[in-house]
Amino acid sequence: MSDAPVRRPGLRLGRVLGVPVYIAPSWFLLAALLVLALSPQLVERLGQTQAYVVSASFAALLGLSVLLHEIGHCVVARLLGLPVRSITITFLAGFTEVTEPPQTPAREYSVAVAGPMVSLLLAAVGVALVPVFGTDTLSGRICENIAITNGLIAAVNLLPGLPLDGGRVLRSVVWRLVGDPERATRAAAWSGRVIALVVLPLVLVGLLPALGYGSNNAGNVIFAGLLAAFVYSGATAALRRSEAISRLPQVSVAALARPALRVPADLPLAEAVRRAQAANVHALVVVDSAGRLEGVVSEAAVLATPEQRRPWVAVGTLARRVEPGLQLDVGLAGEGLLAAMRATPASEYVTTDPATGEVRVLVAQDVAKVLAP
Repeated sequence: MSDAPVRRPGLRLGRVLGVPVYIAPSWFLLAALLVLALSPQLVERLGQTQAYVVSASFAALLGLSVLLHEIGHCVVARLLGLPVRSITITFLAGFTEVTEPPQTPAREYSVAVAGPMVSLLLAAVGVALVPVFGTDTLSGRICENIAITNGLIAAVNLLPGLPLDGGRVLRSVVWRLVGDPERATRAAAWSGRVIALVVLPLVLVGLLPALGYGSNNAGNVIFAGLLAAFVYSGATAALRRSEAISRLPQVSVAALARPALRVPADLPLAEAVRRAQAANVHALVVVDSAGRLEGVVSEAAVLATPEQRRPWVAVGTLARRVEPGLQLDVGLAGEGLLAAMRATPASEYVTTDPATGEVRVLVAQDVAKVLAP
């Protein structure tokens, strides 16, 4: 496992239940855009100072509401014993990174629904406080903003399509009905695509402006487009992950490892390639004078070497020394194989048949081709 530092997704705000919380730089862009878009509409009614205060409070409360929404997910995940790596607030969404998938539909449902329930509770608190302060006061308008921001967060997130929380709720229900989590994922992902292409544009650009909520100006259209693109890309990513998982049974060292030709390190590359072609093999390993395995030759490095230079290049110079992490058990398959490859990233791995002593090479690109759509 690499000891390289993990790239932080933004400014670290602190920790919640031991989980680091980050805010991405893109969120500040969203806050600035909201203030610039909302303030001019409020100046005539509230005056310039209050207009900017109300607009800024809306942006700040939106960020805080998204954070509390994600903390809801985090708390329930931790209560269920699921590890949580981080919480991140970004331009259009928040992410709670749960590093272990829920094992049952009930757990999936519980974690997914926790965030929207927090948002609905905050919206109810905002509605209840408006009469206390009055609608014409600054405090009352901030309470209105609490109700509006959390109501919007809950409404959008409860739409039944991935990557939204409602999509995860839908996935849990379909999972419960059909008993197959990947079929459930694909159903929720396709629903997310429909929501992105049809429902969000229809509601945000057509229905809400017609009912007097917002307008169908360029800013609203751009926001609807960004939100739709976010949902569509998330749904597509979920669909591809599910398709890859469904192909995992086809991924094994025994099925994908290539027969390899053993060559000495000082053999010219041109001769090594000629011998490999004559033997109809597509992998090279370097051995010492006693026949012991020393290295595995990089296919990319071979292809990158011009043919006119190959007679003058020793094949050993294109090989990576075989370390423990590069030697895979011939019986590895599925998630176990992927975990071993993640632990030691490389373009080629070697395996030795314990019965015959045959050395074979597993090329990472071959694994990727099987998992790709």
